[in-house]
Amino acid sequence: MISEFMPPAPGLTEELRSAVERRFDATLAELVRLASIPGIAWEAFDAEELERSARTVAGLAEGAGFESVEILRAPRPDGKPGGPAVVASRPAQPGKPTVLLYAHHDVQPPGDRALWESEPFVPEERNGRLYGRGTADDKAGIMVHLAASRAIAEVLGDAGGVGVTLFVEGEEEAGSPSFRTFLETYRDRLAADVIVVADSSNWAVGTPALTTSLRGLVDGSFSVSVLSHSVHSGVFGGPVLDAPTLLARLIATLHDEEGNVAVAGLVVADDPDIEYPEEQYRNDAGVLDGVRLAGSGSVAARLWSRPALSIIGMDVPAVAVSSNTIQATARAKFSMRLAPGQDPDAAMEAMRRHLEAHVPFGARLEFVPGERGSAYLADTSSPAASLALDALREAWGTEPVRMGMGGSIPFVADLNEVFPEAEVLITGVEDPDSRAHSANESLHVGEFKRCIVAEALLLAALSADQG
Repeated sequence: MISEFMPPAPGLTEELRSAVERRFDATLAELVRLASIPGIAWEAFDAEELERSARTVAGLAEGAGFESVEILRAPRPDGKPGGPAVVASRPAQPGKPTVLLYAHHDVQPPGDRALWESEPFVPEERNGRLYGRGTADDKAGIMVHLAASRAIAEVLGDAGGVGVTLFVEGEEEAGSPSFRTFLETYRDRLAADVIVVADSSNWAVGTPALTTSLRGLVDGSFSVSVLSHSVHSGVFGGPVLDAPTLLARLIATLHDEEGNVAVAGLVVADDPDIEYPEEQYRNDAGVLDGVRLAGSGSVAARLWSRPALSIIGMDVPAVAVSSNTIQATARAKFSMRLAPGQDPDAAMEAMRRHLEAHVPFGARLEFVPGERGSAYLADTSSPAASLALDALREAWGTEPVRMGMGGSIPFVADLNEVFPEAEVLITGVEDPDSRAHSANESLHVGEFKRCIVAEALLLAALSADQG
């Protein structure tokens, strides 16, 4: 446990900034090389590309001076081997703390190529941004860790004595199914005083942020059935409603007239201290003119401290192949984000109860629970958080924001449980226009450089004498 920090020596900021600058073109080239590999951890994609991605990360870690570089795995709950993770280390000198630097090298599928303005896996720099799948989420996070470690090794020699363990996961976008087993299997190798998770976002270009809360997550699917088989809509239509119509009626019960989640029994956390201006949100999210925002309360509260519920997929006949048939069954997949303080199991059960109580016209309901992950709420007064905020302030020259995140990183709860004495910091390289998971994902190159400087300052401060 870290109990006291000393600030870096005067002038160290500029030395580290210069070290980052001298090698920045090479760092950017390494990111381009890494982001050119379509390493996707979903079974429908080529597993060899994921292996190649892991090997490339391992090679970059060796080039950055890390020792004991290995590609490791742990089994998933279904017994299949987990994705390839890279673990490397630089041991701490006596009396110095150890920092675990986390990122992931797997990426989301590219989706519809027609929506991309350039090839997803041919990174292209335009107007100060690097476009391509994984350039921001999360291969830039890997390169921040490597470049920051190089910078302090160059300026302080042997990284100033602070221990650094690099942990680059290989299946985060597939839900991290082997993550908990991996932590428990390699607990001794991953143990640290401070854990830096570089998989979040900054407030805006020019304004850094430390992520202090994350919503939890539960998802699953549900279907409604009205017939033992589909039938002719002319011969039998009228007395029975088709399954897609009843599914739509059931989905409509999930929100009230204002757009608030209407599932009873869900936790609502305290409102955030900062505001997210509505116009900024509309611009960041690409909300069309005239579309009214859903829910009540501040935008920040709706994003960070209240539940949100989305239908993210439906199984009904596509228009192009539809026929004059009363469909017997229709299915939907839901994704529910949970406020800090919400038990995921209780939220899943609340969703089940709501659907069972509201299924229309006596249709047969089938509910299939899916993933679940806990929310996260940081202690911003902790020594590590205070130091991280100082590093962000110094790197950007402006006050950082303590922001919540509407998304979820379920494995953060696992990190807290397996390493309860460690302080967890959630940082990131993205900004509101990075479009992670979407077409035209991109990284702001100038912000990328500042992220490296900030992490180098954090590592340097951790290496300072602690009295």
